Amino acid sequence: MSYAIIRTGGKQFRVETGRYYKIPSLPGEPGGTVEFNEVLLGSDGKTVKTGVPTLTGAKVTGEILRQGRGDKIVVFKMKRRKNYAKKQGHRQGFTEVMINDIKLG
Repeated sequence: MSYAIIRTGGKQFRVETGRYYKIPSLPGEPGGTVEFNEVLLGSDGKTVKTGVPTLTGAKVTGEILRQGRGDKIVVFKMKRRKNYAKKQGHRQGFTEVMINDIKLG
């Protein structure tokens, strides 16, 4: 079972071929392809390759399935006895990606 650890959107993800992942928003339309070049670690099932800090020549390709926004979170700030209260909502954007291929270089 091959897998790779990639960095995108300021976060790290352990990805495997044929699986779906929700990652921070990427530009592109559904049906398009996306390439991740920042591969930190990769394994082909027998050996593990680590990068310093990334693997040279390694890349992970995937297909964009959909663009969307996550559930709403409520940010509420209050200072007691100061007549201050602020309520704000936030929905984080995401891109759902299916990983097609992992090449370790």
